[in-house]
Amino acid sequence: MSKLIVLDGTDGSGKSTQFERLLARFEGLKGISFPDYSSPSAALVNMYLAGDLSKDPEDVNAYAASTFYAADRYASYMMHWKSFYESGGNILASRYTTSNLIHQMPKLGESEREGFRDWLYDLEYVKFGLPRPDSVIYLDITPELAQKRLSARYHGDESKKDIHEAHMDYIKKCRDTALCIAKKEGWALIPAEESGRELTEDEITDRIAAIIEDVLRQ
Repeated sequence: MSKLIVLDGTDGSGKSTQFERLLARFEGLKGISFPDYSSPSAALVNMYLAGDLSKDPEDVNAYAASTFYAADRYASYMMHWKSFYESGGNILASRYTTSNLIHQMPKLGESEREGFRDWLYDLEYVKFGLPRPDSVIYLDITPELAQKRLSARYHGDESKKDIHEAHMDYIKKCRDTALCIAKKEGWALIPAEESGRELTEDEITDRIAAIIEDVLRQ
C-alpha cells in the first residue's frame, strides 16, 4: 500500500537539507516539494510571497492564500505523482496541506481556527481529492535560530527574504501555532536543538529515517 509522508516546518528549519538527504537514503521514495515555484500553478503563491499583494503576510486573507497553495498542490498531483502514488509508490513531500495550517492559521482568532482546519481539509482532501498524509514529521526550530540560519543563507541580504521570512513576529506565531497543531494532530516532532546544543544534520536525518522506516513497514 502506498504511503505519503510529509516533512514540514517553519522557514529555516532545515527541510530542504533533510529532504535531499532522506531521498538519497531511501531508494524508491519519490520526492515532491511545495510550492512548485517554477510552475505556472504557483504564480499566485509567488506573488503572495514576493509581497505583491501586501508586504505584511497578515494582511492577506488566510482562506485566499490557502487556495493559492492548494491549487498548486492539485496541479502537481495530477501532473507529476498521482499515477505513481495510485500504483503503490511511496511519496516524501517537503511541505503539504500542513503548511497552510502552520502559516495561515495564525492569521485567525482562536475561535476561528478549528473551522479553518475543517474547511482546509475538506477543500484539499475531499473536494480536490488529494491524498491524506500517513505521517507528518515537523522540524521544530526557535525563531531566533531560524533567523540566524536565514541570514547566513542570504549572506546578510535581508531583501532576499520573502514576506514570511522577513517578519519575526509572524514566524513566532507560526511556530506557536504549529506546536499546538502537532500536539492535536499527532505529528512527530524533531527538534533542531536539544540539551542546549544544535543537533547535527546526521542526528536529525537518523531520527526522521527511523520514523519513515516504521511508516513504510505498516
